[in-house]
Amino acid sequence: MIIKEVIDKKREGHSLDSAEIRDFIKGFTKGEILDAQMSALAMAICCKGMSTRETADLTDSMMRSGVMLDWGEGLPTADKHSTGGIGDKLSLIIQPLAASCGLRVPSLTGRGLGITGGTADKLETIPGYNASLNLEEMKAVVEKTSLAMTVQTAEICPADKKLYALRDVTGTVASVPLITASILSKKFAEGAETLVFDVKCGKGAFMKTREEARELARSLVDSSKASKRKSVALITDMDNPLGLKVGNANEVEEALEMLDPNCREKQLRLKEEIDLSVELASRMVALAKGLSLEAARELARTKLAEGAALEKFTQMVAAQGGDLEAFKTMREKAKVRRFRISAMRSGFVEAIDSARVGLVSLGLGAGREKSGDVIDIHAGIDFEVKVGDRVSVGAPLATLVTSTRPEALEANAAMLLKSIAIGHNRKESTSLILETIE
Repeated sequence: MIIKEVIDKKREGHSLDSAEIRDFIKGFTKGEILDAQMSALAMAICCKGMSTRETADLTDSMMRSGVMLDWGEGLPTADKHSTGGIGDKLSLIIQPLAASCGLRVPSLTGRGLGITGGTADKLETIPGYNASLNLEEMKAVVEKTSLAMTVQTAEICPADKKLYALRDVTGTVASVPLITASILSKKFAEGAETLVFDVKCGKGAFMKTREEARELARSLVDSSKASKRKSVALITDMDNPLGLKVGNANEVEEALEMLDPNCREKQLRLKEEIDLSVELASRMVALAKGLSLEAARELARTKLAEGAALEKFTQMVAAQGGDLEAFKTMREKAKVRRFRISAMRSGFVEAIDSARVGLVSLGLGAGREKSGDVIDIHAGIDFEVKVGDRVSVGAPLATLVTSTRPEALEANAAMLLKSIAIGHNRKESTSLILETIE
């Protein structure tokens, strides 16, 4: 392989053959191909795209750059991936729910950057929880509980880790083939035989339009199927935040309420979010176990109502060193500053701008502006209202919380107030699912 010829070939819009992709990624992983050369190929891919076959080859090459897990016989293996959103704590419901339905779910999760939160960061607010398991520890947790949620280890997909660092500084993050290969290589390496994707679109999502979300969803599903994995994607709404809490520790609290059968009132309040969680878990179960979708939905709803999903989450947390009782005590004793905002007019909540909400949460210390920033686990927003609610002048809308940036409360309160649109039109409750890609 002549490196320059491969770069030139893709720059001119031609397809790369399987061997060229394989050898390029292998050389890059070993350090035989320079970062500058890999960056040039990434830019060519970003500009000219890749076919489904090329994307599948790139995914396979990145997957094979490190250790690949094989779970052998037993429970079918599945996982769910979300492209991320504001208030998106649904992985804390979906993965345990799927596991309680008889699946093995070895889930590699991510950390937050910018306005989008990370599942690993949320879980690490639980005292003792280890979200950085090594491979042997991850295997042990999955064998014990059928579920683990941990970040990517150094052994899994080192090519992806190296390539993402380059994409982040070369303006190639938005490439659909590169996004697809990055997501799938890790999911394949973790041993997932079935994959369900939650591709979010809207103001608080990476994909702003339905067309962009559809392109990524189609790429994820087609590339998964080309690699002999069962797959489906749901395109879901991210114009408004998910749930009533945005942050880290407060999102874990809300997830526990969504899992707890005794929190019926809160679950009714979060019906759309629970319906989406059940649907994504049901898709995992139906594909992995060969059930009808209706049978899988019935099973998932039963397990949620019985508390089996909460029990599975509790088992996983304990197996990864976490202490939920200590978490509850920590939250009760947390020293925080609060700032409440109230309605300036009467009417209906017509919209809550999730992008602005994400910026407010970031400004309070709940997120990272750059990798390595320390998160304030208690910072965030507790909403009193959802879209469709009627409010009167002076009614509480939300409370901003921080333990590290009290000086930021007032300015961020003003921004949050602007994010909540109150008008004369009541928006009826609708499904968060916009489209299904199979």
